[in-house]
Amino acid sequence: MVRDDIRGGLSSGPGGTPPGPPAAQPELPRPVRPPDPGVAVLPPELAGAARRLIGDRLDLAAAYAELLVTDGVLRGLIGPREAPRIWDRHLLNCAAVAELIPAGATVLDVGSGAGLPGLVLAIARPDLTVTLIEPLARRTAFLQEAVDVLALDGSVRVFRGRAEEAAAGADPLRGDVVTARAVAPLDRLATWCLPLAVPGGRLLALKGASAAEEIAEHAAAVHRLGGGGAVLRRCGEGVLEPPTTVVEIVRERVVGPTSKVAARKPRAGRSRRR
Repeated sequence: MVRDDIRGGLSSGPGGTPPGPPAAQPELPRPVRPPDPGVAVLPPELAGAARRLIGDRLDLAAAYAELLVTDGVLRGLIGPREAPRIWDRHLLNCAAVAELIPAGATVLDVGSGAGLPGLVLAIARPDLTVTLIEPLARRTAFLQEAVDVLALDGSVRVFRGRAEEAAAGADPLRGDVVTARAVAPLDRLATWCLPLAVPGGRLLALKGASAAEEIAEHAAAVHRLGGGGAVLRRCGEGVLEPPTTVVEIVRERVVGPTSKVAARKPRAGRSRRR
């Protein structure tokens, strides 16, 4: 707020002397430049990969890409620097995971954020039934709007809440496949996601360069949580460079609460893609 004495002009100090230099006026906030939807255009060099991974729903994927680089950026769900890489780093990276998901599967996407990978999988695979699990209201609002705009309401629902809440209650959610992308280290992911998988179902965790290290570090915790041996998968080989790194864990056993494992703090940066 501008001070009253500055708005009304300078007054004299004691004895008629000037009171000194005027206080610096606060800078007005710069207007936010609307994101350019043209950034979402599929680069020609990725067109072949996009057709192989997304097929005849490419126009729908393009509409989603435009939502991400416009509303997604304005709402803080996608960083402005990610907009030019929306196809290779995000959409195609997520679409490649579809090769691990059986036909007609029920998919639960934990920590869905802007809909990655859940919405991409729903676009690429219309045979799937997808639930986007996200606790933050501003994100679930965007997700529901995206579902409506893309006319995916027949196969996609949005659940506002944490994974623990989705797995509990009178009508708990269960899926054949549970996905998560850049959410947490494997021990915490297994704590949150394995209870959402049906027995014999799978957790598919999209990971980065540290995936193999995470598998070794958290093998004991995953086993205690009822998971089988984690397997490192490379999705989209021969189509994407680099391919998508996925850690696959089968829910082999149903176990009780594991609060001690859940309380373990993740190492900084461990869950991010690189």
